[in-house]
Amino acid sequence: MDVLKTSAPLKIGVLGATGYIGTPYRKEMRGCENAKIVGLCARRPHLLEAAGREDGAQLLTDDWREIVAHPNIDVVVVATPDALHHEAVLACAEAGKHVLCEKPVGVNAREAWEMLGAYRARPQLAHFVPFWVRYADAIKRARQLVNEGTLGEIRGVVYRWHNPRPAAMPYTWRDDPGLSAAGSIADVGSHAYDTVRWILGDEVERVLAHAATISPRTDRGEINLEEALDCGNDGDAQPAPNKQGGTVDYASIAWEFTKGAVGALILSHAPYFRKGIAPELELHGTDASLGVDRVSGHLTLVQPGGTPEVIDTLPDLPLANRFKDYVFPAMQDVIDSKPRNGMHPTLEDGWRVQLFTDAAAASARAGHWVSLTEIEKQALAQ
Repeated sequence: MDVLKTSAPLKIGVLGATGYIGTPYRKEMRGCENAKIVGLCARRPHLLEAAGREDGAQLLTDDWREIVAHPNIDVVVVATPDALHHEAVLACAEAGKHVLCEKPVGVNAREAWEMLGAYRARPQLAHFVPFWVRYADAIKRARQLVNEGTLGEIRGVVYRWHNPRPAAMPYTWRDDPGLSAAGSIADVGSHAYDTVRWILGDEVERVLAHAATISPRTDRGEINLEEALDCGNDGDAQPAPNKQGGTVDYASIAWEFTKGAVGALILSHAPYFRKGIAPELELHGTDASLGVDRVSGHLTLVQPGGTPEVIDTLPDLPLANRFKDYVFPAMQDVIDSKPRNGMHPTLEDGWRVQLFTDAAAASARAGHWVSLTEIEKQALAQ
């Protein structure tokens, strides 16, 4: 049964409710007048019970199917590990639920395609993929400059996405190839690629990647990322066996775009690659180059023969309430049969990003160029 159009508060169920992602999401949703958290799903009882008290949730369960089947839930937030998205999202579509699915949306492009297809077949249902970087002021300004033609035709793109984790941080599901789509390539690489394709209005045609696991982790059992970061930041030196991650925490990817731009993307969760040394993003055009540094907020323009000039300072401040400002308005537009706002990322974007991350991971394994068209053909043929 599909959700009826309504202006009543959206009733929310959260999968992965007590994790590193689910916990701040729930806090933001509690601050939305047009939303009410009804059900929570998590695997650790004591955390689930505490979350239920915070949210006033009616249903607490370790079975995600109970959330999807609940008749009083309109929207399901899927904030679980990558490998647990596909089945849940397909079930949400079948049950007539609007969905927010964390990125990467699946463990491969085939899963992403099936999820997109399920929601394409039900256009009355809203779907949202949280590529939050699109909403950063510096990124929106960079896109505006590109669209205005300030840089001319884009010929080069260099992106550095360093998210250093403490050297002492233990192993989590993100290091487990059974749960993570492709380590850092899928985790932060999905954000980086969506950001660039959003700014340029272009897609990558092919990639050549090198990837590796360069920082071993200690094994402290089943803990979430917040707990792992706390261990690492505290310098916890209690003896624990090293456990080499099965997913990559570093990658360098040469990319070629369909409109002719070339360059490279460097991704890292390793502790040795630190932020702030150089601009995060460089866009080089026929008329000018632009450096975008979200750490300082500086946008630096360089024209041929000129010197670098800081033209804007837009610090990367935390988005105030992402659900109030972006997610729920986007969903309400769909519920009210209004045109979709192209600013808001959906499963369409999740599919395109998954093609890129799959191609990069495949290239790293094979040691040669891989085209996104090749990955798309494989996904559609399965």
